[in-house]
Amino acid sequence: MPRVAIVGTGMIGAVHARAVRAVGATPAGVLGSTAERGAEVARVWDVPVAYPDFDALLADDGIDVVHLCTPNVLHAAQTEAVLRAGKHVVCEKPLATSVADAERVTALADECGLLLAVPFVYRYHPLVREIAARARQGEFGGWHLLHGSYLQDWMLPRSAASWRVDPRMGGPSRAFADIGSHWCDLVEWVAGVRFGEVVARLATTIGSRPERSAASFSRETSSSPLVPVRTEDVATLLLRTTDGVLGALTVSQVSAGRKNRLWFELDGTRGSAVFDQENPETAWLGDERGARIIVRDPGQGSAEQRRLSTLPAGHAQGYADCFTAFVADTYATLAGGKPEGLPTGADGVRSARLVEAVLRSNETLSWEAIRGNSAC
Repeated sequence: MPRVAIVGTGMIGAVHARAVRAVGATPAGVLGSTAERGAEVARVWDVPVAYPDFDALLADDGIDVVHLCTPNVLHAAQTEAVLRAGKHVVCEKPLATSVADAERVTALADECGLLLAVPFVYRYHPLVREIAARARQGEFGGWHLLHGSYLQDWMLPRSAASWRVDPRMGGPSRAFADIGSHWCDLVEWVAGVRFGEVVARLATTIGSRPERSAASFSRETSSSPLVPVRTEDVATLLLRTTDGVLGALTVSQVSAGRKNRLWFELDGTRGSAVFDQENPETAWLGDERGARIIVRDPGQGSAEQRRLSTLPAGHAQGYADCFTAFVADTYATLAGGKPEGLPTGADGVRSARLVEAVLRSNETLSWEAIRGNSAC
């Protein structure tokens, strides 16, 4: 197993730390937003080293892989620095807040012969793999329509505050770049398509929120002053694949009661498939004769569904298991393996291009081409 350091001590940093341990590795070092925060989390996570600063981590020759779990605007520069230090990178999405930066760091990883992985982890639901395998075998035929939504409610309260709201820290897009990008990655990968163009509308439904300190990233109180919101709460997209198939996506971070509902339906000439991330143990399949529900089962279905079904049928797997499988495949790749579907820097670049096209369409009020549509 590689020796691992984690940069960032928030919720997603803790998810990475758990996954690292779940695959049999041990986090060897951690870096927080301050030396004090890093030391505190090192004690809680039982990590032996809390780095005083980023340079100290880069200088640690014992580290093989760095997991970057920091605010979005830091990703590209930190990824570049880690690669130049000769270490592999797992960078939280978005890989960068601009296409140019995403392309630059991905090219650098290739030049250095280092792995750059990006955790589009919803690919790792076993039933997602089952649908993908059936699509590749032609079970659904050619596509008629690709549609769905990704809905959350964590930004519903006006008092909700996060560095993600500030484009200086989170980038120019919030709801789409944060969660809509996951839906697009998943549907493109499962259906084996590329979206070629998009027309999008973005809206900010809550115009002001408590100010969030960019320096400390600390939790703000209800007495914090309100500041204008410059990133979107909701988005609607019409999409068209490079071979002319239409798609539709609704994205929201203010849909009451929806905690993390990534849902897609793929409608083909011979059949349809539906997956709902909030109910990941089942998938819906339909054809002209009717519909049926299939259940995750390590004894049934495609090889990839079986590989990723680590628990018996009826013992629920979910998001944390997806993350563990992603980290396991990342480390297996470092050991010379070639696991199917590992998302890498190229997928991070793809996502940045989608975000760019969505933002451009929202400005021009017209269809916009998505750059870089090579074959899947």
